Amino acid sequence: MKAGPSQEEVRQHNLGALLRLVHFDGPTSRAVLATRLGLNRSTILGLVGDLTAAGLVREELPQETGRAGRPSLVVRPESTRVHVLAVDLGVERLAAALIGLGGVFLDRRECPWPDGHPEDPARVAAVLAGFAREMLARAPADSSCVGVAVAVRGIVRHPDGLVSLTPNMGWKGVDFAGAFADRLGLDVPVLVANEANLGALAEHRRGIGRGSQNLVYLHGEIGIGAGVIIDGELLRGERGYAGEVGHMTVNPYRGRPCGCGARGCLEAEAGERALLEAAGRDGRLTGADAVRSVVTAADRGDVTAREALHRVGDWLGIGIANVVNLFDPDLVILGGTLRDVFLGSAAQVRSQINTNALAAVREKLRLRVSELGDDTVLIGAAELAFAEVLTRPLETLTRISEQRQARP
Repeated sequence: MKAGPSQEEVRQHNLGALLRLVHFDGPTSRAVLATRLGLNRSTILGLVGDLTAAGLVREELPQETGRAGRPSLVVRPESTRVHVLAVDLGVERLAAALIGLGGVFLDRRECPWPDGHPEDPARVAAVLAGFAREMLARAPADSSCVGVAVAVRGIVRHPDGLVSLTPNMGWKGVDFAGAFADRLGLDVPVLVANEANLGALAEHRRGIGRGSQNLVYLHGEIGIGAGVIIDGELLRGERGYAGEVGHMTVNPYRGRPCGCGARGCLEAEAGERALLEAAGRDGRLTGADAVRSVVTAADRGDVTAREALHRVGDWLGIGIANVVNLFDPDLVILGGTLRDVFLGSAAQVRSQINTNALAAVREKLRLRVSELGDDTVLIGAAELAFAEVLTRPLETLTRISEQRQARP
């Protein structure tokens, strides 16, 4: 017979559960923590004391409540003392941010791709490491970086983070985590993940997807990717490649060529280049501003721009119909430049979903744009970087401290 969890294992579990509550929900009273976790107040007192001693949370008096009696102390995350480094390898820019416990942005840096050469991972790693050193030097002396995570537009292997392929950057089989870790010199692992998966994580935990247990996040730029949340958990697949809906064939016979080598993929028909070229623009000059200019032109009566949006909206709607037939979500969130495309072609998108999706799966389906905007992917990277300390708070901090003390 398998033995049940020990008292210490239960305590470690409860420490993580309490820290996650404060991290995601913000300042919370002891009384609410006790109710939400199903623990008595003395147990909550002990857990909060341990997390306070570790520098992860602090307690303070609440603002005036207007109620009689002694108020319950509020537990607040130590955002300036415990942080992670989040990195986004975007299509147009490199971005990095220090994000504190509780999801607070403490500092950030960004720049265009170095010298316009995204095919050089070492150069990219060097630029980002420079950003990191600048931000860490400005952080409080008693603060601690507990994780690093990088978002990549491409196919990323799980769990080792090998960048198997980035069709629009030219990377194949790149160990970017290793290259970045060597230049950072921090005593924490560097995690690498697909940007759509991280976007789904962010919207599920901090954005418009809060409360939804089954959602699909579609992130669009030059390419299109999907992050899928099923029963509250991110769907990864056998090797981490689940969600590559951008390479789902929607127009096999007369489709546009795709960067993956196939024709008629969703991203080839509904991505930025398809929209810009259909609108009579230079398809090489991609980016958020270029997409928004087409949407703006359509709003002002430009017939070519309007027809381009309608055409791309049709293909996007067909793609979404296939996705909802597969995963049966209650919510589809559109992020990146798909936010603007959807706002300019919602009628076409909904029409194709109504035509091509099963009636049963579209019955209560909601379509929404990203609530977190341009920060969605960075926020998702931060949540990935925080995962270990949110699961095993004291163990993680002890390990990091021991590694730093052992450093020559």
